[in-house]
Amino acid sequence: MIGSAADELGEALQRASRIVVFTGAGISTESGIPDFRSPGGVWSKMKPIYFQEFVGSEAKRREAWTRVFSGAAGWVGKEPNSGHHAVARLVASGKASAVITQNVDNLHQASGIPEDRVVELHGNASYATCLSCGLRHELEELRPVFVDRGEIPVCRECGELVKTATISFGQQMPEAPMMRAEAETHLADLFLVLGSSLVVTPAAHFPVKAKRNGARLVIVNRDETPLDDIADLVLNAEIGPVMTAAMRDMN
Repeated sequence: MIGSAADELGEALQRASRIVVFTGAGISTESGIPDFRSPGGVWSKMKPIYFQEFVGSEAKRREAWTRVFSGAAGWVGKEPNSGHHAVARLVASGKASAVITQNVDNLHQASGIPEDRVVELHGNASYATCLSCGLRHELEELRPVFVDRGEIPVCRECGELVKTATISFGQQMPEAPMMRAEAETHLADLFLVLGSSLVVTPAAHFPVKAKRNGARLVIVNRDETPLDDIADLVLNAEIGPVMTAAMRDMN
């Protein structure tokens, strides 16, 4: 199964000249990071904290920071897997212009992909930012504030609320990454989806836009997606093994 699927995928990669990779939670489950919606996933264990709740409630802020420093969501502290490394090779080869990701785990950057080639639609859980001035705060700098002193972190510059750099439910999507994703999508001649259920909008609109713009659409995902019918190639396979095999002849 892996051999024939990898051959098909490898041929598609070889024929393309500008690939955009679009990743979801499925690429990171092989690193031990739970996805969100399946049984046993993040949201089956704990309810999401909406942005308005975080801003408006000290109790919700305390709950959110408790989750961060307890590692309850399982988003950070993991290592890239073979799927991430295969994507990194694809970028390094010059074939892939960008990686658009719905993930917040920083594993694409950890696999060696330059930060300016990763477009994060839903932010990043490995650091925090001030909701007012935007100043970046490292989690290890905030840990003693919350864990040792029991204080809810605030910005060291302006004193306003600090939150992990993820995009919460109810929070406005970041304008710059969305614009960058749009531009990359329209330039792609192959749009490669890896491990996304393609049900979360507006992110799920990008594969449709790529297809309408003439790009080939390839979906590699464990389960069926709503866009399988319009895809040029669909592989229901584990991402790491099939991507590693597909990249074996890539220079």
